[in-house]
Amino acid sequence: MRLPQCELPSTGGQEILFVSGGRLPSRQFFLSIANGRKIICVDKGIELCKACGVVPNFLIGDFDSANQSAVSWARANNIPVERYPADKDFTDTQLALNRAAELFGEHTAILTGCFGGRVDHLYSTIHTCATLNRAIVLADEREIIFYLHGGEEATIKFFKTPFAVSLLPMTSACRGVTTKNLHWELDGATLTQNFPNATSNRIERDEIFISVGGGVLAVYLCFAE
Repeated sequence: MRLPQCELPSTGGQEILFVSGGRLPSRQFFLSIANGRKIICVDKGIELCKACGVVPNFLIGDFDSANQSAVSWARANNIPVERYPADKDFTDTQLALNRAAELFGEHTAILTGCFGGRVDHLYSTIHTCATLNRAIVLADEREIIFYLHGGEEATIKFFKTPFAVSLLPMTSACRGVTTKNLHWELDGATLTQNFPNATSNRIERDEIFISVGGGVLAVYLCFAE
């Protein structure tokens, strides 16, 4: 998977772009990742698509935050719209991720517009994505998160040097964590949620390697201090 800052391992399936209503990516970043991908807008994310003239494939949410003119624009462009009540058990992002699996089958999910804003929303999104059995990347021009599940490994090639690389356990422990080309290396290490100390590392080359033997590990790349 190619993003403006780096290249991540590809699963080989189709890539679906989800546009949420948190901190919006730059238009340049959005247009670069929107090209050639199916797009699902999550509530307020429709405003970015309207502003950029990008017609998404689907719009979902309770529309408690989306500008109604943007929702009307979606309907005028014959975009399928699913509206849910504000009082519901799932977040808009969770609903969108579930519907994408029903609509498009196996795929890689790329979420943008998900950083910034309220911490509880970001917390819910990060942990929701960690539990799903599919490849998921959260990304904008400033931050990227992707996940490695037990037995997986990744080689990341950078076009832009990140400010920091952090390894964040999503399960109580991640075992057998090994890295290459980071300043502080790990070799079969165990990382735990109650002592998340593998943060603010930095790269030594333009390509790094990370593997995990057990657990779910979030790899966080920060491109802006």
